Amino acid sequence: MKNLDDLPHDLRRKLADIRLLLLDVDGVLTNGLIYLSDEGIEIKSFSTRDGLSLFWMRNYGLRTGVISGRNSPGTRLRCQDLGMDEIHLGVPHKIPVFEDILRRIGLPSSAVAYIGDDVIDLSLIARAGISAAPKDAHPAVLARVDIVLDYPGGGGAVRQFLDLWLAATGQWDSALEDMLHDKY
Repeated sequence: MKNLDDLPHDLRRKLADIRLLLLDVDGVLTNGLIYLSDEGIEIKSFSTRDGLSLFWMRNYGLRTGVISGRNSPGTRLRCQDLGMDEIHLGVPHKIPVFEDILRRIGLPSSAVAYIGDDVIDLSLIARAGISAAPKDAHPAVLARVDIVLDYPGGGGAVRQFLDLWLAATGQWDSALEDMLHDKY
């Protein structure tokens, strides 16, 4: 697994300054597949490991959220269940939503990390302070992100990023202690 020591010093420093993690959904929180029933009901699969880490992060000062082009009731439920701070679904153009979030919560773009997997995410990848992508992202995305994660979308990529963030902020050991003592 990629660990903090694998990242250049300046990237570790930038990672430690992140206060908001924004994600695409399909291909990042999921494997990108959408199953449709004969009745038109959409079914997606989400990683419980990614979910645990997203739920856990609010104890350590990191806000989380999604900006997705698809409006999915199942995704909304999952994001609400995880206690995400920002849930923006059915967004055809992501930049105005990104800028609105920054304005509302008073963060510079340098304090935001974004994980995306496809070319529609390139505009946010270019604006975020840190960008990352699952290992199975589009080649154009992989060529432009700061961190290529070792796991695929929906398969632990988000968890790996959050583990790196905890390490960069010096909170990894205390986070593990919290888990050992059932404090989460």
